Amino acid sequence: MSTDTETVKSTNMNDMEQMFKAGVHFGYAKSRRHPSAKPYIFGAKNRMEIFDLEKVKTLLDEAKDYVRNLGQEGKTILFVTGKNEAKTAMIESAEKLEMPYVAGRWIGGTLTNFSAIRSRVDLLEDLLDKKAKGELTKYTKKERLLIDRDIEKLLRFFGGIRAMKKKPDAFLVIDSKREFIAIEEAKKSNVPIVALLGSDCDSNKVDYPIFGNDSNISSIKYFVDAITEAYLEGKKMAVVK
Repeated sequence: MSTDTETVKSTNMNDMEQMFKAGVHFGYAKSRRHPSAKPYIFGAKNRMEIFDLEKVKTLLDEAKDYVRNLGQEGKTILFVTGKNEAKTAMIESAEKLEMPYVAGRWIGGTLTNFSAIRSRVDLLEDLLDKKAKGELTKYTKKERLLIDRDIEKLLRFFGGIRAMKKKPDAFLVIDSKREFIAIEEAKKSNVPIVALLGSDCDSNKVDYPIFGNDSNISSIKYFVDAITEAYLEGKKMAVVK
C-alpha cells in the first residue's frame, strides 16, 4: 500500500514539475483577479499572482476524467480559441483527434442558429467540389476571382467545422472571458464546457474549469496536450472493451 502511495506522490510531483516548467502557474495582476479564482491563488511574485499547482492539478484531473469518458463514448469535442498563442496547439490537437475547431473569431449563431451556419458550410463544400471538378472554368476570370475570394472567406470562418454535421457534445475553450459569446451559446445549447481559465475568468460559467496561464504558448500546449491524451486514453479503453 505504501509503495502505491509513494508512486502516486511521485507522479503528482512530476506532473507539477512539468506544469511549473510550462509556466502554468502564472496568473495576472491581483487587480484583474476574478473572485472565483481566489481559492486557487498561492501567492504573488513581481505583482503577478501565482496559482497553487496542486489545486490546478486537481482541476485538470477532473477535466481529464470527463474527457476520458467522452473518448470512451466516441463523443465530439469542439475546440474553440481566438488567441494567437493557442491556435497552433488547438488546431494540431483537433486534427489529431479528427475534431472540429474554431481557431479565430467565433461566428454568432454557430450553435444557437446551427442550421444557418450549416448552410454556409454546405455552400463552401459545394464551391470546393465544383472547383476540384473544374466546373468553375465556365465563369469569366473576374467571376472566378470573386468565387475564390468567397471560398477563402468561407474557409477562414468555417473551415474548421466542415465535418461538424450536428452540435458537439462538449467544448474545449482557451480563455472563457475572451470567448464569452461561444460560452453563452454552449450554455444555451446545454453543451458542457472544459476550459483553461486565467485568473481574470469566472469559473462559474464553465463545467470543468482549469485555472492556469492562458496567455503563454507552452502553458496552453501543456493543457491541450493533457486533454488530448485523456481523450485518446478513453478511445483505447473503448477498444479494449
